Amino acid sequence: MNSAQQSILVIEDEAQIRKFLRISLVAQGYRVLEAGCGREGLAQAREAQPDLLVLDLGLPDMDGQELLVELRRDSQVPVLVLSVRAGDGEKVLALDGGANDYVTKPFSIRELLARVRVLLRRTSPPGQSPGTVQCGPLTVDLDGRRVGLGGRDIALTRKEYDVLAALARHPGRVVTQQQLLRDIWGPTHVEDSHYLRVVVGHLRQKLGDDPADPRFIVTEAGIGYRLREHAP
Repeated sequence: MNSAQQSILVIEDEAQIRKFLRISLVAQGYRVLEAGCGREGLAQAREAQPDLLVLDLGLPDMDGQELLVELRRDSQVPVLVLSVRAGDGEKVLALDGGANDYVTKPFSIRELLARVRVLLRRTSPPGQSPGTVQCGPLTVDLDGRRVGLGGRDIALTRKEYDVLAALARHPGRVVTQQQLLRDIWGPTHVEDSHYLRVVVGHLRQKLGDDPADPRFIVTEAGIGYRLREHAP
């Protein structure tokens, strides 16, 4: 699907920002829908079935975090949060609530457009998941539970594989510490971040990935980790 066939719903109460986003997105060939409040945005999301939502959190009739929870009850449309709220707590809450990415205001339109392209490129029909994920020389075979690096197999422990696979299912997207701990260690371990740090450290050693200049696994400080889409 090319960008001319893709629609983006912007839910934002500031008219000037909506106008700026509309001009920028239309120039890239996207069809743009707009809503100035949360209830209107939810109605449009359900009626128009857009390919992507750009969501502000500070809406006049409801908080964007609340909108996200309500949206996720019946929709898996990709959501890019665009908010002035820069705290780690807000980011983690949004990402755990179902947002796919988070950009803070003031923002670079070039960066935002790049993130839009990534999210739209990763959209796939419900029920489908990538069988094999490639990041430069790193290959993660999700069906066969195998990991290769430069053509040779890498032996991982169960937890190391589970963490890498969780990141590989969402390349380019931040997966929060809480989500990883809950899904891999269980709901009673969501505060045990040291478990995750140790496993990621071992994983990086086996992949030869320098945490100061990572090729594969990037740390988003205070939030979580993401697997690069393309190795530098």
